[in-house]
Amino acid sequence: MSEASFGDVTGEYLAIREAVGLVAGQHEAVRVHGPDAISFLQGLLSQDLAAPPGSVVRSLLLSPQGKLRALLWALIGAEELVLVTDAGAAETVRADLLRYRIRVDVEIELEERPVFELLGPLSAGVLKAAGQTAGTGWHKTADGWIAGAPLGGLDRFMFVGLDPAALVDLGALRCGYLATTAVRIEAGEPKMGEDVDESTIPQESGLVPDSVSFTKGCYLGQELVARIDSRGHVNRHLRGLVVGENVLPPSNAEIFAGDRAVGVVGSVAESLTLRAPVALALVRREIEPGDSIEIRWQGGSVHATVQTLPLDDFTVL
Repeated sequence: MSEASFGDVTGEYLAIREAVGLVAGQHEAVRVHGPDAISFLQGLLSQDLAAPPGSVVRSLLLSPQGKLRALLWALIGAEELVLVTDAGAAETVRADLLRYRIRVDVEIELEERPVFELLGPLSAGVLKAAGQTAGTGWHKTADGWIAGAPLGGLDRFMFVGLDPAALVDLGALRCGYLATTAVRIEAGEPKMGEDVDESTIPQESGLVPDSVSFTKGCYLGQELVARIDSRGHVNRHLRGLVVGENVLPPSNAEIFAGDRAVGVVGSVAESLTLRAPVALALVRREIEPGDSIEIRWQGGSVHATVQTLPLDDFTVL
């Protein structure tokens, strides 16, 4: 995990929202390369990978039962893909892919170098000042790669191989976990292990429209995803919570509607824009946006309002 803060959480939050933050420790990567790389992953990942080299798409790695294993950004090359996933999940991705590597010409390797990101409306300008191209896809650099992977309505560029100190000299502010998490919650982007886990069905996460192809053919875990899309529903949905008091509830606190438990809190942070603590949570489908709920934990409780995601589209600074 990245540093909680570099000494000024408010300044870091505002840098991400209004300028550019430099973030480390939030993502990891796995490199899959070889003549069969595209066809191999096409049969495993939820998104259609038949895209031109240089494309970046969202995707999911699922279990055979159709539950989440990893949330991915897939960087597509001619005979390679870089799979960017949440911190702590890269080894899971690598191990799962190795399990299915049977009679295919593919190498699967962890990216040993740290994945950084520039996040905020001035991110592209900092990259250009560093002599780099800032586009919507991905490309290799002399020592690594850069990929455009927006966070909701904010520009975000993930990269490996650039000197972070040089980017700080060009105006990026180092930002820690607290500020980054606040913006991520506002954008409605779940994190594996905090907001969703291996018991989560893809449709519960809200990521299916951007991460799943229903026309590409078979992939690992497809049956459950297709069945729910065609004739089913899920019992939970990822929602935003806006807390009514200046109290940050702990992650994993239970959510109640009256005396009935209806969900569990995931990521929690302080939103300066909304002037309230905010959280992501998986809640029962009968709990609708606008409903008031109570968050309870040992030693405390607080009321909050359920909201649709994203909590903010970042169109107004």
